Amino acid sequence: MEMTRKRIQIKKIDNISSRQVTFSKRRKGLFKKAQELSTLCDADIALIVFSATSKLFEYASSSMHQVIERRDSHSAMNRLDRPSIELQIENDSNEILRKKVEDKNRELRQMNGEDLQGLTLQELHKLEEHLKRGLINVSKVKDEKLMQEISTLKRKGVELMEENQRLKQVVPSLIHVHRQSSESILSNSSNLPEDGGSDTSLKLGLP
Repeated sequence: MEMTRKRIQIKKIDNISSRQVTFSKRRKGLFKKAQELSTLCDADIALIVFSATSKLFEYASSSMHQVIERRDSHSAMNRLDRPSIELQIENDSNEILRKKVEDKNRELRQMNGEDLQGLTLQELHKLEEHLKRGLINVSKVKDEKLMQEISTLKRKGVELMEENQRLKQVVPSLIHVHRQSSESILSNSSNLPEDGGSDTSLKLGLP
């Protein structure tokens, strides 16, 4: 039975001694692979490695200085090319946007009956049909708004009529209650005793 090789989990090695041994082996293997790639593919390769203790290790297939200079010059060329490309893209985008704005402004002027001289008969007919459809939509919305306002006024009119009927029923009841209260007050005042003179004679001791 063939034994499968256990896959090593890639994470930081906590043990310092094991970490140093692994670093040494992997660095040598990396430099060997770089040398093989340079030989097989005629590639110009440079590697720079700093250990955890800041020790420098480097490999170059030709000259480290020449490879670094080549890399720097290549980066400088990219920095010079990139702004010009980005600027060209930005200019193109601005030109497209400007043209769209001009087209929309011209359409608005034409819908207002302006700037029509350059239009062909077919374009004028198309504009006329567009305006007719727009007018139909405007009239439709206006009619809907008008019907909504009429419906609201009718509803308010019904509510006012109902309130008027309610008041007509409430007012007679209030008048009746007020009348009964007034009659009750008058009845009570007529029943008060009228012998106030006899009491006065008794208090004064008169015959």
